[in-house]
Amino acid sequence: MPKTLTLSRFKTLLLIISIFFNLYLLFIHAPPTFISRYSSSPTTRRHLVFAIASSSRSWARREPYIRLWCSPISTRAFAFLDRAPLDSHGYGSGAQVVVSGDTSRFPYIFRGGLRSAIRVARAVKEVVDRGEPDVRWFIFGDDDTVFFVENLVKTLSKYDHDRWFYVGSNSESYQQNVKYSFEMAFGGGGFAISHSLARVLARVFDSCLMRYGHLYGSDARVFSCVAELGVGLTHEPGFHQVDMRGNLFGMLSAHPLSPLVSLHHLDAAEPIFPDMNKTQALEHLFEAVNVDPARILQQTVCYDISHSLTVSVVWGYAIQVYNGNVLLPDLLSLQKTFTPWRRSGSFDASQYMFNMRDYPKDKCKRPMVFFLESVIGNSHGIWSTYTRHSVENCSKANAIKNLEQIRVFSHKLDLDVDEMKAPRRPCCNILPSFNNSMTINIRRCGDDENSEDKQFWSTYQLIKNARVPFLLDKRRRI
Repeated sequence: MPKTLTLSRFKTLLLIISIFFNLYLLFIHAPPTFISRYSSSPTTRRHLVFAIASSSRSWARREPYIRLWCSPISTRAFAFLDRAPLDSHGYGSGAQVVVSGDTSRFPYIFRGGLRSAIRVARAVKEVVDRGEPDVRWFIFGDDDTVFFVENLVKTLSKYDHDRWFYVGSNSESYQQNVKYSFEMAFGGGGFAISHSLARVLARVFDSCLMRYGHLYGSDARVFSCVAELGVGLTHEPGFHQVDMRGNLFGMLSAHPLSPLVSLHHLDAAEPIFPDMNKTQALEHLFEAVNVDPARILQQTVCYDISHSLTVSVVWGYAIQVYNGNVLLPDLLSLQKTFTPWRRSGSFDASQYMFNMRDYPKDKCKRPMVFFLESVIGNSHGIWSTYTRHSVENCSKANAIKNLEQIRVFSHKLDLDVDEMKAPRRPCCNILPSFNNSMTINIRRCGDDENSEDKQFWSTYQLIKNARVPFLLDKRRRI
């Protein structure tokens, strides 16, 4: 005799059916963005494709910049030129030279502007139409944009490449942002578009270009077409348009906690290291980048209360030593060492998008500066050495009057995605005994520790245990 289907059994049956139906929808018909977030392998350099805007006139001059960051083995990059170079110079840069398509049918009515802005903008469509396999992000920049690729990979790893993302930053200049847009990624600083957005954008890009003949630049066209698709800018402060001229020391020595992703307009700036030309200075910076890319330009501040000193370490670039205890927030603002992008007009701090402080005209009132000399690392840690840059015969406090060299010990910085989303400035210690050479240890902070906490002897023991051979020979230059 068959069992009667009671109300309770009926409810149980409905519950079981409901569970199986939900599981079916979840795993069989789940949208690709849901699946990819959990099943994708980590993003690497090979998942990025670079489209670099260049020209036959600028290519030979700017190609050394591309050589710095573009490896033909690990980096996929295409340089879009108006025509092929007159000779073969530059074909070994790692970026494949591509002649841009004809753009004569598109309108350009901005008075005094350059029609090449259309050609440069259309690289968005042309690089996607190449059909490169296994692309997660398309990266766009100029031939004088220096990318820090490993940091770019880490930065983009925070985002789901199967969703629509437009990632970059605006200008440092308030006036430039007012003129163009606070929500536009400035093209010289570079920007990234996820592959899912880029493929849709490429399909509608030509029709979109027809509507924006009145705009000045290529980045304004890309921004307008992305905005028409309903996508806004995801701001990442590691992209740098560098709308400033002259001495960039004040900017580079107060970089935000975000990883350094790009630098632009370096032709308009002085060499970032003294006694070098621009190319040599950038090559010198990349000696540190190649050892520990994530830590480059990351600032940490040490206090030596016994000698009343404040030391600002900007890893891989420069160290500043101040007499007295300077509050850390004051050291996070940029010093006015540079000049405005627009040559006309006086310098006004309100022209910029960041906090600023004065840079003393009297050179003897400035902090003592030490620039990077060398970097070397092994499995035990990394030593970077900085030598004193003397510009004037200025009297200094007894504690540092003979100081000629600072050596910094650190471990390679390797942040996971969660740490990238909530970075924290590291802590550091100064070994208590120094005369002509100071030793600093950079390390993770404790949970309740602030930058003024001291652990002199634990620092000494850590460095001693590192067993770096050249530490024992103080006469040997690293």
